[in-house]
Amino acid sequence: MIKVAVAGAAGRMGATTCEAVEAADDMELVGRADPSLGTSVADVLEGTDVLVDFTLPDQVVANVQLAAASGVHCVVGATGWDEDELRAAVADRPGNVFFAPNFAIGAVLMMRFAAEASKVMSGAEIIEYHHPKKVDAPSGTAKRTAALMEGEVPIHSVRLPGIVADQDVIFGEEGQSLIIRHVTSDLASFMPGVLLAIRNVAELPESPVIGLEKLLWPS
Repeated sequence: MIKVAVAGAAGRMGATTCEAVEAADDMELVGRADPSLGTSVADVLEGTDVLVDFTLPDQVVANVQLAAASGVHCVVGATGWDEDELRAAVADRPGNVFFAPNFAIGAVLMMRFAAEASKVMSGAEIIEYHHPKKVDAPSGTAKRTAALMEGEVPIHSVRLPGIVADQDVIFGEEGQSLIIRHVTSDLASFMPGVLLAIRNVAELPESPVIGLEKLLWPS
């Protein structure tokens, strides 16, 4: 059994992750860390194999540094933190770190298709849509998509009630256009990717590893 603790357990993604872990036959939920629960990350590390972090951008690096230094592997779903800072914080730590800006399989396919289309289309722009409580803009998914594409890709952010997490990648060419769209209607869509990361983080060939595509299509 993989013993899992969740940081940000009282949040929307954290609570959904707790439910998914509890329903998995090969996992055991051993800790819920969240200020509203009166429990810190340090409180849940003992006896934990993997810490899943869905906290806030200003908390991620410290959480992951503490866990990885304790030999606990980390799966990070929170976005908006500094990648260079995290890499420095977990260098040569015994715990592995895996991060994905989006754990939905469809979103990873969208990014892969967009990267391919950008090689042959004249230009592209990204529009990402999220709920008003999302603290970072552009989203981690949009930034990751743009980074995988050829050329400069402008990103536009929309924050409105009623939206979970959607993204359009719009390509333009003379006489035609192409739109690659991913729509999320339920947080459950992220859970297969989260569970995949939990099951694989201990065996990563290097750390940190960024992007669910590294697990779906290992080279």
